Amino acid sequence: MSTSPSSSGAAQTDGPDGPDGSDRSPVRIGALVPLTRPGWVEAGRHVLAGLETAVREVNDGGGIAGRPLELLVRDTAADPQRAEAAVDELAGLGVAALAGEYHSVVARAVAARADALGLPYLCSSAVLDALTEQPTPWVARLCPAQSHGWRTYADFLLGAGHRRIAVAVQPSAYWAAGTRILREHVAAHGGTVVELDAAALAPDAVCDELVRHGATALLLLVGQPDPAVPIVRSVRRDRRLAEVLIGAPAGQPEFAAWAALLGDDGAAIPFLRYLPEQLGPLGTRVEAALRERLGEAPSFVAFEGYDTVTVLAEVLRSHGTDRARIAEAWPHVAVEGTRGRIRFSRTPGIDVWQWAWPPVQVVDRDPAAPDRFRVLHSG
Repeated sequence: MSTSPSSSGAAQTDGPDGPDGSDRSPVRIGALVPLTRPGWVEAGRHVLAGLETAVREVNDGGGIAGRPLELLVRDTAADPQRAEAAVDELAGLGVAALAGEYHSVVARAVAARADALGLPYLCSSAVLDALTEQPTPWVARLCPAQSHGWRTYADFLLGAGHRRIAVAVQPSAYWAAGTRILREHVAAHGGTVVELDAAALAPDAVCDELVRHGATALLLLVGQPDPAVPIVRSVRRDRRLAEVLIGAPAGQPEFAAWAALLGDDGAAIPFLRYLPEQLGPLGTRVEAALRERLGEAPSFVAFEGYDTVTVLAEVLRSHGTDRARIAEAWPHVAVEGTRGRIRFSRTPGIDVWQWAWPPVQVVDRDPAAPDRFRVLHSG
């Protein structure tokens, strides 16, 4: 487990007090991100870039009442048990709050442990509706719940005329929840969803099943690059499936590695992205800073990381560093983020404080220019 703090622009101090006797010790936030396999490393790198960019800006602006903000970064590697251990460690190190995480099953473990310890946790990018088993005052979330985003995606499919939809799915609480959301929403509009076991079927066998069921769309509810990339290649090369839409609601095509692996085959595969059609002045400025830090176009995940620290910094400035007061502040948050004004509320069916809702788009890579994204639907 990584135990070294991120530099994150935090100023170094000689001791807890400044020359005027005021506290100058760092205000610490624990940052949880997948930085090694089997975690989605590219997504973790983008979340961390957003977190670190915002921390540097907070410190350039004077920190938290003159105290530097410091990230203590821990690699979850998509492992819930490793994440729980990191939460315990960070709590012992005195962090004021936790931030981050991309994988829903890991964020769920983090949320449960944070709730048990009384440690505020602002989840950046994990969408599973059931982030906790029961209502908690300690956890808030920036990204939309899976049910909201995936119903938007189902509306896109239905609007495009797809009523016979297949999902290639691997065993996972996240993929199972997504399949259920899609099936219920599509069925309510007279459509059907058939499951294809991606763990049991070879890519060519997936193609045969699509033909057998007469599916007009195949959704990839699987890991990337395997088995997502081989499935895409097989479907693209099967003349029987020339008119079949391939989709990836979880966002695999968002990242540069997708285009690098698949080239033209990776275009025209719609996915969910949590950005507005046009960024405002703050979003535009942050986009440039993130692009410089990452050396590539930032994904929506990087904006989620940035907004996480923006919210926490405002809460720390206005309510102090006491953990209970931070948790009490969630319903009073009103912060301008990169993608709109952020407020938290209690949303039916969601047991954490939820921003309802960030902007939601269905987007794909333009076949004429795979580095360019097309907005196909907004919800």
